[in-house]
Amino acid sequence: MSRTEKEGLYRILIPPSLYHRFVIDPLLYRDKQGEKAVRFFCPEKDRTTLVEMKLSGMEEPVFSIQVSDTIDATQIELDFVIVNDPDSPKFNTNVDEQGRDTLFGWAARNIPEEIKAMEAGYFPGQVRRGLKMTREVIRGLDFFCSILGVKSIRLDALFYHNAITYERFGFSYFEGYALMKRIHELFQPGKALYEKLDGSTPFRRPEFARTVRGRSWAIHDGLLLDVDDDLLEEGWASPVMYRMVENPRAMITFPDPVY
Repeated sequence: MSRTEKEGLYRILIPPSLYHRFVIDPLLYRDKQGEKAVRFFCPEKDRTTLVEMKLSGMEEPVFSIQVSDTIDATQIELDFVIVNDPDSPKFNTNVDEQGRDTLFGWAARNIPEEIKAMEAGYFPGQVRRGLKMTREVIRGLDFFCSILGVKSIRLDALFYHNAITYERFGFSYFEGYALMKRIHELFQPGKALYEKLDGSTPFRRPEFARTVRGRSWAIHDGLLLDVDDDLLEEGWASPVMYRMVENPRAMITFPDPVY
């Protein structure tokens, strides 16, 4: 497949509304200043493809998605998808106080920036607010898969809130279902995780038990390690999830979630 053909295929992964929102030519991939705004990284014979949309003067992309082939030809891996609202405040949760990459807060944490992000209504791992585009992203992935004859999409849900969101869009669990069910159970009033929300850190407020965002921050703060429970003894482990393209079946662990 030529580079032009590859770009024609992989452009399907970009939500169409982004071209209109940011005034980007969908054929030339250039913004209104004439700068290249969309980039495709798809080396020949490489199993991974990265697609980015980046605005002039903005350090991070407004949209970034990476997909990979798997050993199963009927399945693709969604490595990550990131959407950033360029008009929202930026918090440097992605680097520590010495400027080193935090790897989404798993290698290190920038607590002062995390507190500011949390107070602004952000979720763990966010440097800017998102654009509420999950549904459109999934729709594009489904179309992409249907063209290639791919039957399922696999991913690792990096944070608790990611897993809950993907549940709402028809994802089931390969791994982590029991963990997610147990987390929801133990955040109920009187249960172990609920009782540990004692205000001992800014990320452990009692009211956080009720919301996806609150729970995600508390879990990111290591809350699971503070309870005596066989399922939680190793702390948070990213669930492995999948979605059947033609017949999605959600496995729900947080019914009627409040974000």
